[in-house]
Amino acid sequence: MRPFFIIYNCYICQKNNIMKRKYLFNLIFIYSAIVFAQTPCSSGMAGIYPCNNIDLMSNMTKTQLGGLLNAEFNDIWGWTDPLNNNEYAIIGLTSHTAFVNITNPISPIYLGKLPTATSNSTWRDIKVYNNHAFIVSEASNHGMQVFDLTRLRNVTSPQTFTSDAHYTGFGKCHNIAINEATGYAYAIGSTTFSGGPHFVNIQNPVMPVAAGGYSAQDYSHDAHIVIYNGPDTQHVGKEIFFGANEDKVVVVDVTNKATPILLSTFSYSNTSYTHQGWLTDDHKYFLAGDELDESNFGFNTKTLIIDMTDLDAPVLKSNYFGVTPAIDHNGYTKGNDFYLANYRAGLRLLDISSINAGTMNEIGFFDTYPTSNSNSFNGAWSVYPYFASGNIIISDIERGLFVVRKSAALSNENFEKQSFSMHPNPSKYLTTITSNEIITSVEVFNTIGQNIKSYKNINSNDFEINTSEFTTGLYMVVVNKTISKKLIIE
Repeated sequence: MRPFFIIYNCYICQKNNIMKRKYLFNLIFIYSAIVFAQTPCSSGMAGIYPCNNIDLMSNMTKTQLGGLLNAEFNDIWGWTDPLNNNEYAIIGLTSHTAFVNITNPISPIYLGKLPTATSNSTWRDIKVYNNHAFIVSEASNHGMQVFDLTRLRNVTSPQTFTSDAHYTGFGKCHNIAINEATGYAYAIGSTTFSGGPHFVNIQNPVMPVAAGGYSAQDYSHDAHIVIYNGPDTQHVGKEIFFGANEDKVVVVDVTNKATPILLSTFSYSNTSYTHQGWLTDDHKYFLAGDELDESNFGFNTKTLIIDMTDLDAPVLKSNYFGVTPAIDHNGYTKGNDFYLANYRAGLRLLDISSINAGTMNEIGFFDTYPTSNSNSFNGAWSVYPYFASGNIIISDIERGLFVVRKSAALSNENFEKQSFSMHPNPSKYLTTITSNEIITSVEVFNTIGQNIKSYKNINSNDFEINTSEFTTGLYMVVVNKTISKKLIIE
């Protein structure tokens, strides 16, 4: 995308009018805060970011998400509103949790923040259940904040929110996992139950109730809890906790919260810090990451493929080694894809369709930290790949929120095929959009990313906008939810 000042410098010259100069200077100033960074991955780059098969839709920085210049980002999760299928990113910062409407991934809208319950912290973790966000932090005495996400539906300008409930059965806590099938949250790495999972009944989200815990295997750092439906028929239908416990993986039957049953532990060679893991959709494999083995042993990004065919005796299927020495952090499976937040190597996308043969293959990446792939704690913290639209959200410690998509959904070929023009531009009364493909929808956004006008079911190559309906200023016009251009209204 060409610099804004070059594009409109020509317009200034043509008008040769002092008032126009002042007007356009103001537009340039406003535009510097807008988030319209849609960039396809082309020849291995999307703007300044190395990439392969993944396109950049937008990026929002710490100041655009309510943070100070010294703030850092941490965890991220997503929510889809069941009322209208709008999609939201929920991203943690040092001082707060930020909420962003990413329904139009080209122009995400910052809706506001929920401040930390106590003090600032590098660590904040978020999960969602029944239209509520559940937030924990390593901040002293933080507890668990509960926020009703349906409150975001009618937000028209950024807000500073308060929580809808606050659970104080623990203080600081590193992580939270939720089994949405049962309505139980598992607070992980708190000062209760020796750091093991602290069970909370959240079936009524705004009235969380303590439900016990499990301390026999000491500290858990992260976990995936499911109603098991895998190959081990002995345990099908039970609620199983798969925990990353610093030096091992633990498998615990937590169906009866009063009497959890340890099924097995799994240890492996070159252990440094068993950090996180996630099951494949068929519950046959657990993909685990060790956060410190790359730096301690000198090999490239390593993911353990653990065979869970027998929950009482898991075995190592194989190890996957990536193409960079970067540290692995958080990884999630979706069908045949494994999405790995790989710190300085950004997001890595792996094909796991041949996992039964013990192999995974990298098929794409988006490097949010373009200056280095070394084994240091910068770059991509986490990723959320579960939106039905194909939007993928990444939290980068320094660079903030990234919205990306697989190139299959936004390919270079699509960019070449779809194009449109607007004339006149600048416009005072009417402007006509002409496209080389059928126009189905047109959306108009203002300078803070708010959708102020939508036109649907157009089904034509031409469409006319009555620009006299809008106040003077700079707008973004998005056609078919994929391609965009700037429009000046006089």
